[in-house]
Amino acid sequence: MGFFFKENKDSKDYFLGGRNMGWFPLSLSTMATQLSAISFISAPAFVGLKLNGGMKWLTFEFAVPLAMIGILLLVIPPLFRSGVVSIYEFVERRFSASTRLILSVVFQLSRALGTGVMVYTIAIILQAVLDIEYVYTILIIGIITIIYSFFGGMKAVVYGDAIQMLLLFGGLLVCLIYGWYLADASGGLANGFSQDRLQVIDFNFGIGEGEEYGFWPMILGGFFLYVSYYGCDQTQAQRMLSAKNEKTIRQLLLANGLLRFPVVLVYCIMGLLIGALVTSSPDFFNEIAAITQKYFPKEAANGGIKADLMIPVFIIKYLPHGFIGLLMVAILSAAMSSLSSTVNSLSAVSVEDFFNRGKIKLETKRYMFTSKVAVIFWGVVVLACSFLFGGNKNTVIEIINAIGSVFYGPVLVTFLLAIFSKKVNHIGMNAGIIVAVLINLIFSKTMQEIVGLDLGIDIFWIWLNFTGVIISLVVAYLVTFLTRAAPKKTGGIAFKIKRTDVFSKEVYILAVFFVVILVFSYYVPQIFS
Repeated sequence: MGFFFKENKDSKDYFLGGRNMGWFPLSLSTMATQLSAISFISAPAFVGLKLNGGMKWLTFEFAVPLAMIGILLLVIPPLFRSGVVSIYEFVERRFSASTRLILSVVFQLSRALGTGVMVYTIAIILQAVLDIEYVYTILIIGIITIIYSFFGGMKAVVYGDAIQMLLLFGGLLVCLIYGWYLADASGGLANGFSQDRLQVIDFNFGIGEGEEYGFWPMILGGFFLYVSYYGCDQTQAQRMLSAKNEKTIRQLLLANGLLRFPVVLVYCIMGLLIGALVTSSPDFFNEIAAITQKYFPKEAANGGIKADLMIPVFIIKYLPHGFIGLLMVAILSAAMSSLSSTVNSLSAVSVEDFFNRGKIKLETKRYMFTSKVAVIFWGVVVLACSFLFGGNKNTVIEIINAIGSVFYGPVLVTFLLAIFSKKVNHIGMNAGIIVAVLINLIFSKTMQEIVGLDLGIDIFWIWLNFTGVIISLVVAYLVTFLTRAAPKKTGGIAFKIKRTDVFSKEVYILAVFFVVILVFSYYVPQIFS
């Protein structure tokens, strides 16, 4: 893939695929990054084995159609029309260079940390089931990804992601079919599933021990998480900026809004089936417990098992040869998909925001050289970050989302104020970002666990997306009022929401689908009992 797409003439070729890509490969690439190896391993583990887990994982999808509507109407049109490569250039036009650099650094820190968690976890789990040292697995994932990202740029990333997504989904169906057959043969299906694991909708408020995945936190916090992630995170927005036109973007957002839920539902059903097989097959459970004891002693010491091992152990223990290789390749390739997207986006941001901005404009040859050096640099940095994590009691997919939630709210507010507000100045905006991130860091229990602290604060991490929005808004307006510095009003993109956009077919379809998701989720306990 890297060799095939190696002809890249300039920044728009290398980082935006020539801005001539269709909605289908872009939508597959977007889903491959979000529904990657971590989802393949961790989502079923959460549903099937994790304490207090279950089908409530579907609540993550509640806000997706609403977020797609928000992005479609509010965020992407002005960003696409601006012609930027790094989306953080857009906020500089409205605020200042300092705002751009703060957002850029926030993105680089959060994305490098989150992807480091992903790479480490895939490596350590494959070590546990294949007995290959995780150092080698990290190097396999990292070096191959850096090579094809280095040569092929965004086109190699997108088309590679699309192939990897199809491969991963094929593996998912294999696990689902075999899981159904084996669980039924062992009596797991005949005994049914625990009613607690079948419940999706819970009206708790996400405050206090054990209060997680409540309806309102997942709607409010999830809405801001997905609007920020898909619309204001370089890894996702870069795909939309690579589209041929705004119609392609609308098709891409509609496809993501409709296709994510069925894919995640398959993940969850697979988790139920294989979880039932674990509980009805002592050998399966003992295998997971033995590997946990050997490779994850902290969790074994607390009487637990590593839930993330469920799918890899199932693949090794129950699938026939050939399928074992296919599924291991699927996991590795999906990990590469997430890593390639991150490395490409981090490179685009670092080159555009630190080397090709203001009066400093790199000539094309120098730009391409700097971009490729940046790909290697960020590939090495992310791999280095992957060695910093491990031993957290949560499933890794929760850790990654919790890290991102510290930053998503302030980033979203910065873009919304850049587009719609003429009153906030750059001093207020900078203060809003920094204060909101610091407060979210204090309230993040996951971040406390990573650094070994316990402040006695127990708020479900999805709320951090909401608190980040509120805190950054309040601080931005308050500091603007106190400093009284005039806001920058030049360089923006003239933008108004059209009535035809609000009442478009995409908005209607996504709104109806939101209702369908809620109704279906309400009846999940009856459907699967």
